[in-house]
Amino acid sequence: MAISKELLDILACPKCKGDIYLTDAGDGLICDQCKLLYEIKDDIPIMLIDEAKPLDK
Repeated sequence: MAISKELLDILACPKCKGDIYLTDAGDGLICDQCKLLYEIKDDIPIMLIDEAKPLDK
């Protein structure tokens, strides 16, 4: 089961409170402003700043 559109509409980056979007593979959420990837494990987004991975350029 994937993350619903309704959930994506209300989620925000916990660091900057900005918009996030789903990766093409559907395995994480990206914040372009903070350059962070929040992983999705077992259909649950892990929205902890300490658990986020920095995006590589």
